[in-house]
Amino acid sequence: MNKNIVKTLALGTLLTFGFSNAQNKPKVVLDNFFNNEKKENKETKVLESWHYTWNDTSNGGFSLLGQIFQKQGAEISTLTTAPSKKDLKNANIYIIVDPDTDKEAYGGKANFIDAKTIKTLVKWVKKGGVLVLMSNDNGNSEFVNFNKLAQEFGITFNDDSINRLQGREFQKGAVNVKAGNEVFAERKLYMKEVSTITTKAPAKPFLYAQNQTIGAIVKVGKGTVFALGDPWCYNEYIDGKKLTEDFANYEGTEDWVKWLLKQVSKK
Repeated sequence: MNKNIVKTLALGTLLTFGFSNAQNKPKVVLDNFFNNEKKENKETKVLESWHYTWNDTSNGGFSLLGQIFQKQGAEISTLTTAPSKKDLKNANIYIIVDPDTDKEAYGGKANFIDAKTIKTLVKWVKKGGVLVLMSNDNGNSEFVNFNKLAQEFGITFNDDSINRLQGREFQKGAVNVKAGNEVFAERKLYMKEVSTITTKAPAKPFLYAQNQTIGAIVKVGKGTVFALGDPWCYNEYIDGKKLTEDFANYEGTEDWVKWLLKQVSKK
C-alpha cells in the first residue's frame, strides 16, 4: 500500500464474515483528502483530522463505524492523498464522505475531485471495486466536482436539503425502510438534512424520504457504486445515546456494512 495510507488501530474484536484468513480480509479505505477538516487538540495543541474519520471518537466521527467494519472481518485504513491506481490496487471498498468546500477545508483551500481521480475510480469500479459516495445537504458539502464523479455512474446529488428539523424533532428525520429493501432490513432510520438524488440508468433508487430519492445503487462492470445523500452513520446517531428507541441506526449500519462486504465477496 502507498505510504500515505495510514493503518488504523483495531477498535474491537474481529469476527469473520466469510473470509478465511488475514490475507483475505476485505480492505476498506476511507478518504481523508477530499474531506480534510482539521482542528486543534485542546491538550496537545496539535492539528488533527476530524469529522468522518476512523480515529474521531467525537459525535461527528466514524470510530463506531470502523468498529462495525472490523467486527465483520474487514481491515480499515485511511488515504490522505487523491487515489492512484497503486493506492487502490489492494482496496476493496473506497469511501468518500462529505467532500470539502474551501470554507470547510484546512487552510481554506479544498482538494476538489479532478478528472484524473474520476478516470482512476471509474476503471477501479469496473474491475470490481466498491465505491461509496456519501454527500451532505445544501451548504454543508461540495457538489459541483463531486457530481462530476457521481454522474459517471448515473447519479446526481442535488444541492438541496430535506428532512430538516430543529432540536429534538427526531421524527422529522425519520426514514422508514420497507420490507424487501436491497440494503436494509425493515427499520426506522434517522437521517436529517439530506440531499436528494436524481438517477438515470444504470443507477437505480433504493431509499426514499418525503417521496424523494436519497439513496441509489449502480452495478458497473464487476463493481458497485453506493450513493447516499447524507453521512448518516457517524457516532452521534449510532451510539444509542441521543435518538429515541424507535430508531435503529446502529442496526441499520450493520445491515449496510454487511451488504457492502457481500458486494466484495461476489467479485
